Amino acid sequence: MSLETIDPDEARPSDLVGSSIQRREDPRLITGEAEYTDDIHHPEAVHLAIKGSQYGHAEIESIDTSDAAELDGVTAAYTAAELDESGVSSALQSPASDANVPEYPLLATDAVRFQGQPVAAVIAEDRYTAREALSEIDISYNRQEAVSDPRTALEEEESPTIHEEAPDNVAFRWENGDAEATDEAFERADHTVSFDPVINRVIPTAMEPRTAFAQYEKSTDELTVELSTQNPHSVRSDLSQTLDLAEEQIRVRSPDVGGGFGAKLPPYTGHLLASWCAIQLERPVKWVATRTEDCQSMVHSRYQDIEAEAALSEDGHLLGVRMDSIADVGGYLVPGGSIVPKNIGLMLSGQYALPAAHVELTGVFTTTAPLAAYRGAGRPEATYFIERLVEVASRELDMDPVTFRRQNFIPTDEFPYETGFGHTYDSGDYEQSLEKALSLIDYDHRRERQAELSEDGRYLGIGISCYVEACGVGPNMGESGIINVKPSGDVVVKTGTTEIGTGHRTGYTQIVASALGVPHDDIEIIEGDTDAVHEGHGTAGSRAMPVGGSAIRETADAVIEKGRQIAARSLEAAPDDIAFADGAFSVRGAPDRSLTLVDVAAMIDDDPSDADEGLEATSNYEPPNYTYPFGTHAAVVEVTPETGDVEIEQYVAVDDVGTQINPKLVEGQIHGGVVQGIGQALYEEAIYDSNGNLLTGSLQDYAVPKAEHVPSMETATTVTECPHNPLGVKGVGEAGAIAAPRQL
Repeated sequence: MSLETIDPDEARPSDLVGSSIQRREDPRLITGEAEYTDDIHHPEAVHLAIKGSQYGHAEIESIDTSDAAELDGVTAAYTAAELDESGVSSALQSPASDANVPEYPLLATDAVRFQGQPVAAVIAEDRYTAREALSEIDISYNRQEAVSDPRTALEEEESPTIHEEAPDNVAFRWENGDAEATDEAFERADHTVSFDPVINRVIPTAMEPRTAFAQYEKSTDELTVELSTQNPHSVRSDLSQTLDLAEEQIRVRSPDVGGGFGAKLPPYTGHLLASWCAIQLERPVKWVATRTEDCQSMVHSRYQDIEAEAALSEDGHLLGVRMDSIADVGGYLVPGGSIVPKNIGLMLSGQYALPAAHVELTGVFTTTAPLAAYRGAGRPEATYFIERLVEVASRELDMDPVTFRRQNFIPTDEFPYETGFGHTYDSGDYEQSLEKALSLIDYDHRRERQAELSEDGRYLGIGISCYVEACGVGPNMGESGIINVKPSGDVVVKTGTTEIGTGHRTGYTQIVASALGVPHDDIEIIEGDTDAVHEGHGTAGSRAMPVGGSAIRETADAVIEKGRQIAARSLEAAPDDIAFADGAFSVRGAPDRSLTLVDVAAMIDDDPSDADEGLEATSNYEPPNYTYPFGTHAAVVEVTPETGDVEIEQYVAVDDVGTQINPKLVEGQIHGGVVQGIGQALYEEAIYDSNGNLLTGSLQDYAVPKAEHVPSMETATTVTECPHNPLGVKGVGEAGAIAAPRQL
């Protein structure tokens, strides 16, 4: 489906929600006017470079930075010892609350536990000298045995111990579901099937690597950090804890972000160390990671090694599922390292009415980079698991996999539906999206052709992926919204989310223009700056529109209500008699007695009871539950048996993300997610050798899909509104990446 883009100037503001207007962000991005962190320059700036471990597992016997420090142009060289002497917190990230494991240090002290782990740092007048100086740092290592496979690390007695605090290499154990009910389901089953999928490890590969630019003003004891991040407020908190500064002394600003994908949520050594160095040296400090640094020391994601079995009835109903999963957490357990793999247990049932299931999950240390969130954050793994199970089960029963899915779907009239695994789905109509996808690929015809090609020794695959995901985390993860209508007619909107390339400024503008009836071009969106917006939870988990957008919508309603009270006084009418439409207040039954929203904003300066300049309101939206987008993706592929070559003949994506603020934005997000899913399914995998060396440490070796690998996609939608937020939206940022890996 190709959506026609409309000109917002030719549409009534109140009609903009649901319209495919052009992204406001695009002109700057495509003309080279975007401001990424590395585009920023400050006088007297110096550059930070970080030396990572050359080994996957080793004891550190000594570190000598003297030769590096003596190079011309080098300002300073640091190890963990200097950090300790300054009194700074040495922890990069504290472990998750459900595990008793070591902290992840800013710079390694006694040992390294993955290749690329930061060990020392250099500050120089330019980035090239800084990187050259790294080679002059002399580190004496006592190499230890490495282990990159989590099952080996867990089950083999001769495997090395990664942390003394975890002698069995277990970072955490977790279970979910009902073991007794599941055992009973297997006892009465007519058939059982087992399968052991391994979900491959991937490296988030954003266009822009990790960056930070820190400035410290000694006279005011204030720190300003500009960096590529998804959550400036979280970074401010991390900096406050690390540097022992009050949050009020720290400003964090996110300029344009060249891709986040979850990997730019956690703090990294470069972010915190650049800030510490700026305070020590009283000079601006810039850090820009190389691509190899990103591959080696940014979080990876996805890897799980699963053993599972399903209980089936004779007529093809799922009775129960058992799953025992080993999740690789890498050399250190970061907070997302326990949260993300648990999502496979929380979202285990997918779109199906699964009566009983039990999940056992073991997080295991290996000598590899830590694992955490990447687009979908556990839901792609859950979808991969349940949809593979459905295929295996339908083959065991010699049933068409579509028929098997249909009869196991959660019925539409049973929503809201409690899964029994920690979620209550808000709304859904799974049959509708499946039928639309089957129609688009002409399923019956494809099945006939599949049989014909099989007779000729050729393989035609028809992949179906019926997914459901949890977005917009709630409750207790609210978002702020501030709207100020100025007497000039300009409207300033602030929110605690962060633009990372997904089109917030366009979508938020449509929400405000539609609610307030003001021109699209008069609205300014401000986010990603802790000085401008004092609280926020950033952008992750497809929360921007369900949570941030809902906060903005509720704030717009508050602006209207506040304006209604002022207009009522001026128009000498009761507030209940004041109507609001198309940007104007009027007396019901007397439309000639009216005031525009801007008229009311101008009145506030003359009203002592409303001292703020302009008409302003603030709100905080607290989601009562997650939202649950869903859909069906289908792929038709032909495989050449002799070479293993895979040709994607057709790719169809039918998604239900609730109300669509801008269908063009929805389509773009689906396309981007599908490409990442195709990458995982066909091209991408992070591979370590037996010594803990990352063999896919650059884009020469790690194969992200190129344009030639991406098929033309057909997109379609259904609309099942979320019943518990003011917009009815569900979120779309991760849908493509969740559905795509399963069927390819």
